[in-house]
Amino acid sequence: MFTTPEQFAAANKASVDAMLTLANTALASAERIAALNLNTARSMLEDGVANAKAMLGAKNAQEFFSVQASLAQPNVEKAVAYTRSVYEISAQSKEEVSKLLEAQFAEFQKKSFGLLEQAAKNAPVGSDVAVSAVKSAIASATSAFDTMNKAAKQVADLAESNVAAATNATVKAVGATAAAVKK
Repeated sequence: MFTTPEQFAAANKASVDAMLTLANTALASAERIAALNLNTARSMLEDGVANAKAMLGAKNAQEFFSVQASLAQPNVEKAVAYTRSVYEISAQSKEEVSKLLEAQFAEFQKKSFGLLEQAAKNAPVGSDVAVSAVKSAIASATSAFDTMNKAAKQVADLAESNVAAATNATVKAVGATAAAVKK
């Protein structure tokens, strides 16, 4: 498959580079999630204390329930914002990994065709049928990869729009409930 040690070394270097890129992507995502979680925990603690003080300051049950209802909307909005942030981080990571895999597959395909062309030049007479069959198989695999990749992107787009619709509906429902409780 490799005709020179330089080609073998270049292939190994490309593989190591791809793995490092993948590892860095995973670590960057984990770092962003950890920072988001720490900031969210800090905010929840501060909000919890402020909310408890506000509810303890109520002079009667009516005021207590009014304060509690007024706190529901911001809490849901913060939960939705957190969920959106986690989703965005995940989507960005998926996109980076997809680009890496697509590039790796394109490079593999290019090298496969190159090796196949080289083998075809050195092949004995009458092997055209076998070379054509291998080319056809590679073309079929490429087509299947492209179809699968397009389907995955469509599913991701659909999921993203569903997440957006669900979070907006949740915020609206909590807002309507909080408004009804205040009345």
